[in-house]
Amino acid sequence: MAIVFLVRHAQASFGAENYDALSELGVRQSHWLGEYFAARGLRFARAMSGTMVRQQETAREVLAAMGEGAPALALHDGLNEYPGEALYAAHTGREPRAHQLSDARDYWRTLRLAMHAWSEDRLADVPESWLDFGGRVRAALADAVRDAQRDDAVLVVSSGGAIGRTLADLVGAPPSAAIELNLQCRNTGFSELIAGRDTLRLLSFNNVPHLDRAERRGSITFA
Repeated sequence: MAIVFLVRHAQASFGAENYDALSELGVRQSHWLGEYFAARGLRFARAMSGTMVRQQETAREVLAAMGEGAPALALHDGLNEYPGEALYAAHTGREPRAHQLSDARDYWRTLRLAMHAWSEDRLADVPESWLDFGGRVRAALADAVRDAQRDDAVLVVSSGGAIGRTLADLVGAPPSAAIELNLQCRNTGFSELIAGRDTLRLLSFNNVPHLDRAERRGSITFA
């Protein structure tokens, strides 16, 4: 059966004017992951990412580090992250940017509450519903593995919310589990999914072997 390597994007630029770009550390994390995949002998039959800059940059750095023979990167907006700033604003009545810069811990605590409200359909005027979010991520993954062969490896780069939602759905867990999985996803952490006939099954979650060494453990990040 094909194996999907579902990767969360590398460290983005939290607190900067533009969050949707990799930090210098994020570039290194991505490169190290590509080197790890190459050393493991992986050759991806296909590669797909969302259309967000941080997702594309992560995927391209991974593939570049793997050397010749890497597939072209396909883009699918179904893999994009949920609209976090809109959820925060709908929950609190204020824009998140200035607050985000002043107190990151409080920002994430408030966003968690906003996500719970969203999953329970208690937020008004948001760009998409919790139900629609899950549906478009599932559709994107189905496209990623469509016609995959038995021994194929497939690279998919997305974001923590989309990954958390996917994994919770695969094991029949409630929305609260999807939210907690989201917030535990490490940058460039990968989960492995088994792609069978018309089904996906979870094999592993949030692996960072490329960072789990003494000189790189300070490079394990979550934002």
